[in-house]
Amino acid sequence: MLQKVLHAVLVILLFIGGCGEKYIGPAADLVIKNAKIVTIDKDNPRAEAVAIKAGKIIAVASNRTIKRYIHKDSTKVIDARGRLLIPGFNDAHVHFNSIDPDYIDLRYITDANIITERVKEKVDQKKPGELIYGGRWEHEMFDNQQWPTKELLDEVAPNNPVRLSRADGHSVLVNSFVIEKSGITKNTPDPFGGEIQRDSVTGEPTGIFKESAKGLLKYGTVKKEVTTEEKEVNQIREWQTAFDQAAKLGVTSIQHPGDGNFEIYQKFMDMGKLTLRVDVNTGLTADKQRLKKYLKLAKKYPRKNNWLRFGYLKGFMDGTLGSATMMVFQPFDDAPDKTGLATMTYKKLEQRVLTADSMGFQIGIHAIGPKANRWILNAYEKAQQVNGKRDSRHRSEHAQILAEEDIPRFAELGVIASMQPTHCITDKRFCEKRIGKERSRYAYAWRSLLNANAKIAFGTDWPVEPLDPLEGLYAAVTRKDRMGEQGDGWFPEQKLTMHEAIELYTLGAAYAQFMEDRKGKIKEGYLADMVILNNDLMTIPEDQIMKAKVDYTIVGGKVVFKRGGAE
Repeated sequence: MLQKVLHAVLVILLFIGGCGEKYIGPAADLVIKNAKIVTIDKDNPRAEAVAIKAGKIIAVASNRTIKRYIHKDSTKVIDARGRLLIPGFNDAHVHFNSIDPDYIDLRYITDANIITERVKEKVDQKKPGELIYGGRWEHEMFDNQQWPTKELLDEVAPNNPVRLSRADGHSVLVNSFVIEKSGITKNTPDPFGGEIQRDSVTGEPTGIFKESAKGLLKYGTVKKEVTTEEKEVNQIREWQTAFDQAAKLGVTSIQHPGDGNFEIYQKFMDMGKLTLRVDVNTGLTADKQRLKKYLKLAKKYPRKNNWLRFGYLKGFMDGTLGSATMMVFQPFDDAPDKTGLATMTYKKLEQRVLTADSMGFQIGIHAIGPKANRWILNAYEKAQQVNGKRDSRHRSEHAQILAEEDIPRFAELGVIASMQPTHCITDKRFCEKRIGKERSRYAYAWRSLLNANAKIAFGTDWPVEPLDPLEGLYAAVTRKDRMGEQGDGWFPEQKLTMHEAIELYTLGAAYAQFMEDRKGKIKEGYLADMVILNNDLMTIPEDQIMKAKVDYTIVGGKVVFKRGGAE
């Protein structure tokens, strides 16, 4: 009798440990095995394999344990072959939009004459009066580091309006055609919160319009005639190009500040072609009727949703470092007559914050300079005093340059620093020239903020900076120029580890949108958004980080991108 019992037990054990193991767990839709998994889950920081079912993670375990979820006829298996697997990148601040083939991309040019060449190429393809547009130029990258002027455009585009935005979007270069159509002369005064750049000798507009001065421009554009059907086909194609680019770069979630347009994302979701999760944000206001409309929109796209959600209310406090329009306490070193441009008075800021906060909205305000960040922190603190303290998770969008004494206030007030690490390696080339070394010490102060227990969410600010998260990770861990440079980086005491940088780009960004309970980790019960990379970001030399490639992007358990040649 005992022998029979022992035999039965042995059969059961063999069944569990052998070929029958696959039937113990539920059948996974997808299993990834043989991976180096950085989970961003402190309770289970490393693993080898993950099982996914119905868009969620059902197991994070060893290769041996994961076998029980593999059912021969229903489970797709990806063998990672030792590659790095991390949560999908969540871009906490991105001006996501369609990719327009007519747009003139001037990113990274060093010779301003290239502007003339590329505008001429586009003019040759257009009819007189049609708008020529583009941007992403950065005058600090030009060989002469001078602002471009209308003379670069006038000869090649005498009969077309031209609009070329600076990389930060806060300044624009236009030609004489536009200036004349707008009725602007040397006697036109600067509007509040804006500047018409003028020739130092003649006083005539140079073609550069900053901040609110852009609103003075009239382009007199001749509209290109397209049918409704052509317009819709073009729209879908251009947006699909943008979604494909995001998938190729491992971006699985975006938080889109400010435009309030759900329509295109809803359209792609209805078509079953939405390949990333979206928070759509809209403008900050004190108008209670508008805020009531936003409440209805928030009810239609609630926080409990996983794909399309109403986000925060976006406001602007100042300009940028590059355009010398950010708000500073003391004048700029290279422009001693300027202290930046406020987009509104403090009184108006406080009114908007108190009203929106009283109705339960999350608020995110563009604040680059130390004075702008001081103002928004003051307004958020006032809201707590007047409306009561709650888990509001209000945000400083950019939080680029801070006063040392304001850094602890982020944690004290529960304010999230929504930051874009590539701004550091772009702006460091001219930051000290503009504000000096001492004021630059707390520029892009990630380590100081973390040491003060503040919450940080990483993003890109695309198209101001490239959409590629790997550039952001490189910036965060090196604080060095994209071309590489000797030494420890710019203010190296602010550098992060690679693990920290990935966490801020995943779990940190999820926290900023109240989703840290289901996104940003590779953990059982979490959304199955993840990325497999061809190189191990945790160990490769720093000069190889931006050369790494995404092999697989997985959103909701589905492969939305696979790099050619990747297995």
